Amino acid sequence: MKKKFLFVSFEALITDTAWQVVKEGHNVKYYIQNPKVRDIGNGFIPKTNDWESEIDWADIIIFDDVLGHGILAEKLRKNGKLVVGGTKYTDRLEDDRSFGQSELKKHGIKILPYKEFNYFDDAIEYVTTNPNKYVIKPSGDAQNIKKLLFVGQDNDGADVLRILEAYKKTWSEQIKEFQLQRKVTSGVEVAVGAFFNGKKFIYPININFEHKKLFPGDLGVATGEMGTSMFWSSSNKLFEETLKKMEPSLKEEGYIGYIDINCIVNGTGIYPLEFTSRFGYPTIHIQSESIVMPVSEFLLKLARSEDFEIEVKPGFHLGTRIVVPPFPYNDPKTYRSFSKNNAIIFKKPHLDGIHLEDVKLKKGEWTIAGDSGVILVIAASGLTMRQAQTQMQNRIKNIIIPNMYYRIDIGSRWYEDSDKLHTWGYLK
Repeated sequence: MKKKFLFVSFEALITDTAWQVVKEGHNVKYYIQNPKVRDIGNGFIPKTNDWESEIDWADIIIFDDVLGHGILAEKLRKNGKLVVGGTKYTDRLEDDRSFGQSELKKHGIKILPYKEFNYFDDAIEYVTTNPNKYVIKPSGDAQNIKKLLFVGQDNDGADVLRILEAYKKTWSEQIKEFQLQRKVTSGVEVAVGAFFNGKKFIYPININFEHKKLFPGDLGVATGEMGTSMFWSSSNKLFEETLKKMEPSLKEEGYIGYIDINCIVNGTGIYPLEFTSRFGYPTIHIQSESIVMPVSEFLLKLARSEDFEIEVKPGFHLGTRIVVPPFPYNDPKTYRSFSKNNAIIFKKPHLDGIHLEDVKLKKGEWTIAGDSGVILVIAASGLTMRQAQTQMQNRIKNIIIPNMYYRIDIGSRWYEDSDKLHTWGYLK
């Protein structure tokens, strides 16, 4: 039976999920608040310019859950609407780093030592008197500028001091609040996530590995995300000692959606770094590729607080972002010169593993839309990580976009990381 889905986004992040629901035969309307990127999804998904006027029309409303959407989702849910989205509390878990850390500690989850600062001079004095390796983590809106996160390498904090001096001169207007967090010198960076139906976690859980640097081998500048590898799992030690402990608070909130905790783990413990209390991007693209049941059915069951098991493919799953200039930088002139409205060509007419980001249909042709330079996510699966990598690479070979670039090594860390995670017992 056809249902009416209303998707609400600030920056057109949830385009691909809306497209999946369109392809499954449902009625869909899609709202994008930012006028600069409203061409994203044109030709793929029916649009609306006033989402609030569509509330009564919709059977279910899905938010992409960033920049305050939790408050909107919470209000609609209390008014009896079926909603996939956060709450004011879950928004704050992600947006306010210090609050997120305090909630982890409150729930009995081990955290790394950190200090919060509002002034760079105070932070410079602190590092000078307490030399060590630190990570600089902006809070609030500034945390969305991924290049500002800095991971120190010098044992005495000398590199962190140089960065703090530079930020003081160039970013003091944008960075009003930030953390210095002690760096774990060795370990595996891994995230554990799960979907929550308003009452409990839905299984299986998701273990994933983000690849944030621009170039293969984790070189270059930090981006929002260049690709992710993952697998679905039954409950394990990593989940039980972190996310599972948040279940009572999430139930009290009536949270409906996806949440994960990014961690550094080693032989001595699990150290949570930060929450993502919403769909992850490109995580949701890869998850939808690996979930066997229709996306529309999955979203409806979640919003109805049904107790069900997610039907997923076995093995490993990964995806890489196809990007174009000037990504990851904001340079409108370069974007207009090299990327805007460029064609997206498929050598063979199949779209296996193709997931939309900044794309539109123009006269029947796929073309680049938006302004970010993030165009597609190419997802793949395999019984082994190597099989998934091979499938992803073969799917990329079918695509032609002028000046496109991407990482071909998504998933390669698994071969070493898996040995460590199994040896430490976190996947049991």
